[in-house]
Amino acid sequence: MAQIVGGVATSHTPTIAFAKDAKKFDDPVWKPIFEGYEPVQEWFREKKPDVLVYIYNDHMTSFFDHYSHFALGVGEEFKAADEGGGPRDIPAIKGDPKFAEHVARVMVANEFDLSYFQGKGLDHGAFSPLSVMVDYDDESGWACKLLPIVCGVLTVPLPSARRFYKFGKSLRQAILSYPEDIKVAIAGTGGLSHQVHGEGCGFNNPEWDAEFMERLEKDPESLLDMTIADLAKLGGWEGAEVVMWLMMRGALAAEVECTHKTYFLPSMCPIATMILEEKGEQAPVEDPAKTRARADHDYEGAEEMEGTYPFTIERSVKGFRLNHFLHSLTDPTVRGKFRTDEEAAMEEAGLTDEEKRLVRTRDWIGMIHYGVIFFMLEKLGAVTGIGNIDIYAAMKGMTVPEFQKTRNAQINYGVAGKED
Repeated sequence: MAQIVGGVATSHTPTIAFAKDAKKFDDPVWKPIFEGYEPVQEWFREKKPDVLVYIYNDHMTSFFDHYSHFALGVGEEFKAADEGGGPRDIPAIKGDPKFAEHVARVMVANEFDLSYFQGKGLDHGAFSPLSVMVDYDDESGWACKLLPIVCGVLTVPLPSARRFYKFGKSLRQAILSYPEDIKVAIAGTGGLSHQVHGEGCGFNNPEWDAEFMERLEKDPESLLDMTIADLAKLGGWEGAEVVMWLMMRGALAAEVECTHKTYFLPSMCPIATMILEEKGEQAPVEDPAKTRARADHDYEGAEEMEGTYPFTIERSVKGFRLNHFLHSLTDPTVRGKFRTDEEAAMEEAGLTDEEKRLVRTRDWIGMIHYGVIFFMLEKLGAVTGIGNIDIYAAMKGMTVPEFQKTRNAQINYGVAGKED
């Protein structure tokens, strides 16, 4: 069974990444940053987690037009996002789709509604502190896999402090019910007190920061009835993102010990870290087998439905590249390239030989088997002038006239618009 090796709380200001990339290790102004993270690095080297559950918020970088309350990263890897001046020169970090699917099923069974993402870059909220906590190099990559949980804390309304803490409690149940023997660390990021917008920018409150860290360790539930406005008045509007520290704390045991704490305020945002170690046994709140049974309950029997392929996280990850390409046909530029030279368009998209064959031969049922969701077939049909009825007939191994005989009306249709 999976075990939790502890939790880390950390700021995620881009100041950290700037200092790291500029190699300010011995500069007296910046040196305290690295000194504060040295114990965290050593902790990760000692604990050797297989997966780091990483709780952060995107800063309107990869999540601009769709800003979910809770988004789970299910992809095979995650790259650094381009925040305006090009992405950082760091390797992509591997994800863990199998673990992600288990966590998703348990969280949804516990009535937490999630969105799922892959193929999106992670911005400084993730990689800024990550790059000074976990070892990595270009050849071997990162020392652990990542399960990112992106929290929507920038738009109003957002979930309450109590909701974040309850999410953490449910997350703990998901981790401890995972049947594989892996070690899991949990990081909650953001904060502490700061405000970066408006006339109120530059606000800090070190006294509140110290109180928050103390209560987070010893009495986290005393923080749960604080409103977002309460947290913002004490910690600045953006400082209210400390609810993500509460999520991490909720995923740990009731009793923890803080084995490392540091706080440094160089400019706009404090750079703080905490390591929280669990005390006592990690008894799950529910028998893990019962948790897994609840998580799978709504889907029991689906495997008996002949010719039916639910779009699971596993299938979505396997078929992501091909689904992404077919979806890109909604872009007039990509669509034009495809109509002009299909092979060149598929090569530019990085499709494998098998994926190219599936598209080239219009192997509709083959694409479904591969992991393509039907609604991407519709888009390919719209671009190539093939109606939905043609696709349905092909999937059933029938001619169109044969399939039409099974319908009440002999019609054809598709999703193509007015474009010639």
